[in-house]
Amino acid sequence: MTQHASVSTISQFSLYLPYRDGHLHLRQLLPATPDFSKTPILMLHGAMSNGRVFYSQNGRGLGCFLARAGFIVYVLDTAGRGLSLPKITRDFTLGQGEVIREQIPLVQQFILNLHQQTCQGINAVAPSKVHWCAHSWGGVLMASSLARYPQLQQSVRSLLTFGSKRTIRVKSFKKWLMVDLFWNRLAPGLAIGQGYLAADKLGVGMDNESRASLNQSIDWVRGDWRDHDDGFDYAKAAKKALWPQAWFIAGQNDTVLGHPEDVADMVRECGFEQVRLTLLSKANGFKHDYGHGDMLTHLDAAGDHFLQILDWYLAFDLCVFRD
Repeated sequence: MTQHASVSTISQFSLYLPYRDGHLHLRQLLPATPDFSKTPILMLHGAMSNGRVFYSQNGRGLGCFLARAGFIVYVLDTAGRGLSLPKITRDFTLGQGEVIREQIPLVQQFILNLHQQTCQGINAVAPSKVHWCAHSWGGVLMASSLARYPQLQQSVRSLLTFGSKRTIRVKSFKKWLMVDLFWNRLAPGLAIGQGYLAADKLGVGMDNESRASLNQSIDWVRGDWRDHDDGFDYAKAAKKALWPQAWFIAGQNDTVLGHPEDVADMVRECGFEQVRLTLLSKANGFKHDYGHGDMLTHLDAAGDHFLQILDWYLAFDLCVFRD
């Protein structure tokens, strides 16, 4: 465990979970007076990204915002990304299946165990559930884990996503350029040559993508929601899942990677019983027509929709659900 500088009453810690031949990095964001009996929040990044989309060393980001409000927040770097080791190289073989089947369940149980052990030491009641929050493709991976594992359905209190879609059906020149040409055609070719997609060096993402994850995500965006390793039918499981309360957020200016229509398609495909769908637009009273990334990184977000997100989480602890 490595402590980092305290910023605006927040302390940041790096927790390392042994995983295969390396470790997973989990950033823990603690308020000034941590309450381990409060429902914690787990955050997951999307493709070509890492956990830094939710926090920064100087205290920016949704994770830091919620920690300042009293929540204990955990931000995962999936295998090979961020501070997780080993890094993605030519020999890296893991794909999105390992995130769904291994990494998310591992981190979920770690958080529950950590809070249980801490609460035993202070004679408090430990939480039995964790809030889940994801950006972009991370929402697809979290929804997949939930659909597949009933035990996770029992231990997840809510699912909040930003720009998450499983399929991209919207048609436009920009979509053709970004998805059909680059992601579906050029990126696999680059990954064959390099052994992985060096998204950071190419300037198209925060972090790199393995060949397996790249190819699997391409298949899912265009086709069936099935596990590439064992054929598990996530679409079928989703219809039977006991989903937690969910909130899907889309941006008006997110015209390709999380188009509002594609986000709505994912909501319908999952079949949530209790779900909100919000469009971040000026027409809906927000400060900006937000895009795919800046719905989390914009300087105005903390004084805009982050406040509604805080109300959402506070309502759970008050046992009140507000639309």
